[in-house]
Order: sequence, then C-alpha cells, then structure tokens
Amino acid sequence: MNDLADLLTPEGRALLDEVRGTAPADELAVATRLRREHPAELVSAALGQARLRQRAAAKFGAEDAERMFFTPNGVEQSTRASVAAYRAERLKALGVTSLADLCCGIGGDAVALARAGIRVLAVDRDPATAAVARANAAALGLAELIEVREADVTEVDTGGYDAVFVDPARRGGRGRIFDPEAYSPPLSWAVEAARKASRAAALKVAPGIPHEAVPADAESEWISDGGDVKEAVLWFGTDPGAVRATLLPGPRTLLGKGLPDPRVRPVGRYLYEPDGAVIRAHLVAEVAEQLDGGLVDATIAYITADELRPTPYASSYEITDQLPFNVKKLKALLRERGVGTLTVKKRGSAVEPEELRKKVKPQGPGSATVFLTRVAGAPTMLVGHPA
Repeated sequence: MNDLADLLTPEGRALLDEVRGTAPADELAVATRLRREHPAELVSAALGQARLRQRAAAKFGAEDAERMFFTPNGVEQSTRASVAAYRAERLKALGVTSLADLCCGIGGDAVALARAGIRVLAVDRDPATAAVARANAAALGLAELIEVREADVTEVDTGGYDAVFVDPARRGGRGRIFDPEAYSPPLSWAVEAARKASRAAALKVAPGIPHEAVPADAESEWISDGGDVKEAVLWFGTDPGAVRATLLPGPRTLLGKGLPDPRVRPVGRYLYEPDGAVIRAHLVAEVAEQLDGGLVDATIAYITADELRPTPYASSYEITDQLPFNVKKLKALLRERGVGTLTVKKRGSAVEPEELRKKVKPQGPGSATVFLTRVAGAPTMLVGHPA
C-alpha cells in the first residue's frame, strides 16, 4: 500500500510514464539510471508496476492496463475484461441499477459494471487490494459510480442495492481450492447473500464446480472466451434450474433442453470438438442434436457426423483415417502424406501429445491433426484436418 501511495504522487506518476514498456532485459540499466535522481524504493515500485501492467494487458487491454494499478494476485485472479463486460451487460438487461460487489479484488468487475451505468459498492477486506481498487476507479474516471470499502463482506449490509455479485477467493496457501465450501467466503454464505438481493445476483465460481453443488433455485452458466473456459456463474433472479454455455466473443449462448446422452455411432466423415463451456455445462447432447450426430464413445465428448454443419459451439474436422492406436502405423502414414506440421489432440488417452510428436518425428510440407481417443471403447487414432 505504501508503494501505491508513492506511485500516486506526481513523482511516482512521472516515473510510471518513464518506465512504460521497459523490456525485462533492460530493467537493470533503467533502474541504475533512474536511481541517480529518484529513491530506489520508488524506482523498484514503478518497474514492478510496469511489469504487472504488461502482464495485465492480455486481460484488460493495453489502453486500460497502462492506466490501472495491479497487485500480482490481482492480475492472476481478476476477471478478464471481456467476461466482466458481458456479465455487466446481462445485469443491466435485468434492470439492475445498483450492485454490491463483494470480494471486489482490484476492481475489474466494478469497472465493467460502472461502465454499464451501474452504481457499485466494491468491498474487499484486504487494505492493499481495496486501495488498488479505489485507485483504478479514479484512474479510469469512474470514481463517482464506484464506492470502495475496506470491510469483511460478511458484515456488509447490501440492502440498499438491488443486486449482489460475489467472487469468493478460490485460492489458498496450497493453490486452487476445489471444495466450494472452502471458498472464502464459503459458497453457502454467498448463496444466502444472493437470495437476499431484491432483483438479481451472480456468484462467480470455478468452472469445475460439480453440477450437484448448484442450488435448485439458481441458473448455471459456463463462459468461455476465445475457446478457453474462464468461469462459471450461478445466477439468481433469472431462470431457476436453467443451464447455459456462453461463448465469447459474441456472445453466443446455448441453452440446455435436458436431452438424454447422445447415441454412440461409428465415426463418420466429420468430427466435432465441442467448446469447453459446452462440455462443462453438460450440453454436448444439444450440440449433437444440432449436428444430427452421435458420440464416438459413450465417455468421450467428441461428436461425429456424416455432414458438415457450421456451428459456433464446436470446432469441425474432416477425418481421413481411423487407426487402432499404433505409433509405428501413424508414423508411416504421416511420412507417406508428407506431414511436417502435426497438431495432436487427446481425450480419453494417457499419451501426452508432445511425447507422441517426438516419436513420429513429422517431416514434410503437409499438415494434419491427430486425435488420440477411444472409439467404442478401443484406443484409436483419428487423422484429419480442420473442415
């Protein structure tokens, strides 16, 4: 917090401008030069903040990241800006005008909410984190819409706000926490806080949350961005029991229909790899129905079909070869086809892609994708290319 206070001074801000974009290899030389005119601690703080801003650009965009302030944990754990913006727009569409952001971290979600026109109370119990959130609200010109409060979220009265957003800490001293009741605060507390909201509430949870842990009165949504699953959200005040997968950019949303598991069928001409959010949401059957396809194996989330049907919810591949798992046969096939660029994907196989790539030693101008999987229970290699 002392570092932040120093960086907010005119001297600190000038240093931040001077070290912007400093490459890691140049840090020592830059630090040596700047320490002749500035306190060593301030120079170190500025360079450290510059590094964090460079890392944060992937989540927040370069323009915002260059104006914001970060902590190492804040960069790691904050919501990606595109996901936060999507959630804020959804809350706005639900009629939310004011919201209590509990466990606000460095304020990424609060910023997105304020930009959507929602008045925000942002709460975090860590003094340094709350100070950074306050600095970010000011840096982005949103201080009038964001009130930052340093407090224990379990002691905050949210009655003056028509919505609640809770982002419990899901990391501890030993890394990620998988038990929702070990979150800080526990999921059960967050659910009760959500149920008290007058209009709507959203709880950010790990995408691996067991479906049986989702309360019956909640809607569950899994969100991916650019094909990477980012989080799951439990919504209250929307559609109890609904399940959806949302893909960004877009957004494109697939709603569950409660379909039974797809049938297992022989491998057809095309193979579809569902988006991770679809798989996490257990909506593979909905995609299979759209594609008039079936599964290659009852336990594997690969869909196969005879026709090519474009869908945003799965990547499509044309399959040229189906082989029992055999490295020598695969190596011979790739050599025959002149494949030098090999993409290896796996689902239901213990073989590591890099291990296989080393063994087959692809060479040549061609390219191919090999899927290490099971077909009707048997270890199989499917070779093809994006359709």
